[in-house]
Amino acid sequence: MDRGALDIRPMKNQLRTLRAAREWSQRDLAAQLGVSRQTVNAIETGKYDPSLPLAFKLSRLFGMRIEDLFEE
Repeated sequence: MDRGALDIRPMKNQLRTLRAAREWSQRDLAAQLGVSRQTVNAIETGKYDPSLPLAFKLSRLFGMRIEDLFEE
């Protein structure tokens, strides 16, 4: 790998576990966040990292710090 290239990896997260503990479907969570179910799925599977505003919404919804929801 080129020394100047960034090693970008998706962040790991606890969304699936937190959502399941509340018995919410991906569609339920998506509706609360104002995004599509596909977006929730992509975040849960690590295919997409949420924008900062969306990360703040998740943080408020689950009552957790962003740093506790996501890790590199």
